[in-house]
Amino acid sequence: MPALSLELMHTTLQPTGPSRPSASEANEAIRHLVETRVDDEWPSAAYEFLLEEWAVASRAEVSGAS
Repeated sequence: MPALSLELMHTTLQPTGPSRPSASEANEAIRHLVETRVDDEWPSAAYEFLLEEWAVASRAEVSGAS
């Protein structure tokens, strides 16, 4: 299952630039991961990766708005 999770992350997470995705993009990738899971299997590694991407982007957006 890990290979599928990495493939899913690669196809669902499309960064806006050379570094990390925006919080909105990471959130969309998380939604896609949840909505497309198969046989009620939970891809925890992919979810944790995307959640970390979202957290980093959210912190950056909040500090940039201050």
